[in-house]
Amino acid sequence: MISVSPIPHTEPPRDRPLCPRLVALRHACQAEHPDWWNAPVAAFGDADAWLGIIGLAPGKHGANRTGRPFTGDYAGDLLFATLAKFGLSNDRYESHLGDGLALSGVVIINSVKCLPPQNKPTPQEINTCRRFLTAQIAALPRLRVFVALGRIAHDSFLRHWGQRLADHPFGHGAVHDLGEGRVLIDSYHCSRYNTNTGRLTAAMFEDVFAIACGVRDERLA
Repeated sequence: MISVSPIPHTEPPRDRPLCPRLVALRHACQAEHPDWWNAPVAAFGDADAWLGIIGLAPGKHGANRTGRPFTGDYAGDLLFATLAKFGLSNDRYESHLGDGLALSGVVIINSVKCLPPQNKPTPQEINTCRRFLTAQIAALPRLRVFVALGRIAHDSFLRHWGQRLADHPFGHGAVHDLGEGRVLIDSYHCSRYNTNTGRLTAAMFEDVFAIACGVRDERLA
């Protein structure tokens, strides 16, 4: 399989050795499922994106299997259906890499590139991987509006910009003006756990992207 990244020069190598715990899990997955992606997952989307979606990390049976962010698990079903509803994709998502899905004006970048055990990266792993988040945001100069999926993505993104977390508390639907025309919007992560427990509904998730499109219309027109 090949990288889906619109900015391939910013991606880590497949055998990236920086985080020993994540490398060990990668090797275990490679042994168990040799036909899976089992490598750092690249960014995905539009090289001219105005909206950056900051995710957490690859899911074992989702992106770690398929090689594309949010592809192959429930979180992707909700995310890509929502993007299609707002005209931000070509609405061809079918949970596999060959479905022809393309995003319009949007790019997805995970805070952590590699699959973490129990979907829980350590603070050190998040900090180590931030170099890739920083490089990819820098390579996409039209990005001005960002949606953070969950608190970990929110915190890592703010640290990337050198912002104090206390100045920008996480909250679903919260809008944070970061200056220089940049805006961060928070959302609960679109995981099955959050939707099954009612913490996040499809309507609540859509509200976040309605806010993002409103900010675009207000500031980027």
